[in-house]
Amino acid sequence: MTESDDDAAGRPTHVAVVIPAKDEAERIEATVRAAGSIPLVDLVVVVDDGSTDATAALARGAGATVVRHRTNRGKAAAMVTGAQVVAMREDAERADGGEGFVEELHAEPRMPGHTGPLPVIGAAEATPRALLFLDGDMEGSAAAAEPLVDAVLRDGVDMAIALLPPQDGAAGFGIVVRTARTGIERATGWAPQQPLSGTRCLTRELWEECQPLAPGWGVETSLTIDALTGGFWVTEVPCDLHHRATGKDLRGQLHRAAQLRDVVRALARRRRVRPPEIEADARG
Repeated sequence: MTESDDDAAGRPTHVAVVIPAKDEAERIEATVRAAGSIPLVDLVVVVDDGSTDATAALARGAGATVVRHRTNRGKAAAMVTGAQVVAMREDAERADGGEGFVEELHAEPRMPGHTGPLPVIGAAEATPRALLFLDGDMEGSAAAAEPLVDAVLRDGVDMAIALLPPQDGAAGFGIVVRTARTGIERATGWAPQQPLSGTRCLTRELWEECQPLAPGWGVETSLTIDALTGGFWVTEVPCDLHHRATGKDLRGQLHRAAQLRDVVRALARRRRVRPPEIEADARG
């Protein structure tokens, strides 16, 4: 599709990165800079989800727009906050006029007591940015999320999910992954390879239609099910991304237990998402 065709179809032309982060002071600067280097990314938002270190300050110093939760509210809440910040930024850009700023002088109508021409300020309606969710510990590898952006902005995918290579130090038993995969397949007929992958790029239409999100670590599972049952185009895309893996120690086991709990709760949800209105399906 040409650029004009994209505009006509209401497809996004730029991307906002949202990075939920908690106590990622050692890695957040590199992650923000790498995320900002992805072509067509013009906004990076870091949601500091109750960190006790310098995550927020370092992210701001690296060029991100930062918002903080005073206490840890969980991944889903951080994602929602980040998307809200992006929407607020876009509202401010539209109010400011943006690139489509137009100022005209009209002699009529006149306000009582006003003798000069009235300024009329307007801005072309802009398509909302796509959202790219990244983990705060990806460091320089975050730039490898570019194929997800290409899938959404160039190929017309509604949600592109990252397929990560094997991660050093990963030591899970696969119980949570199998539970999520089986649940998604039963609900939609599609069995994703990495159902828990949180690195994904999606259109704002899909994002809005899938609200409210399932809480906690069940967010990816519910987002995938809601998107597919709503008629959106979802696919997995290989990306050479790397992050800190969860080990087999007590902390890692508690993390997986919380994941399993939230995934089971997400699978128990019964929702109906409105399918998108598509005038002509060019996807084949």
